[in-house]
Amino acid sequence: MKKLPRSFYAGNTLDVAKGLLGKVLVHRHHGFQLKGKIVEVEAYIGAIDKAAHSYNNRRTERTEVMFGPPGYAYVYMIYGMYHCMNVVTGREGEGSAVLIRALEPVEGIDQMAWNRYGKPLEILKRSQKINLTNGPGKLCRAMGITKDNYGDDLLGDQLFIEESDVKETFEIGVSKRINIDYAEEAREFEWRFFIQGNPYLSKG
Repeated sequence: MKKLPRSFYAGNTLDVAKGLLGKVLVHRHHGFQLKGKIVEVEAYIGAIDKAAHSYNNRRTERTEVMFGPPGYAYVYMIYGMYHCMNVVTGREGEGSAVLIRALEPVEGIDQMAWNRYGKPLEILKRSQKINLTNGPGKLCRAMGITKDNYGDDLLGDQLFIEESDVKETFEIGVSKRINIDYAEEAREFEWRFFIQGNPYLSKG
């Protein structure tokens, strides 16, 4: 399938976030090709967003990739144990990104089960299968995405996003973002976008 071009990521961050829905995240990892359809995202725009790591143009060793060219991976760790993957968006120097919050597994699901649970897919309970990739930390573990992927060029051949080979129509849901109670007025920004009714949406 066709890989998304740099120009896609260079657009307005809110538009890029909505445009990512239905696209397919691909990670070629340890001899496996893992794919998941993006079903939920959150936008972060550093200059005005107290929920963003790059708020007020804060440049640190961790956030530096957010200020570079669009179309690169910003991967960070939360709670000392879970990785989260973001896509750098907008103009260079802007400090904006889109968090991938949930995926619907497409390819390499057996390997995702091993990555996530250490068990074969066929013995997982139905709830475990649904929980495979329905959160930012869960999807990174299932897809084998770690801090080693920080700064990966999404136009490369290891970690990238492509068009889906399935033509579908869906309604885009909009809401406030999740787990950002510290962010003062930015808590109210309705910058979470998701495919309405998809069973793999995150639980918060």
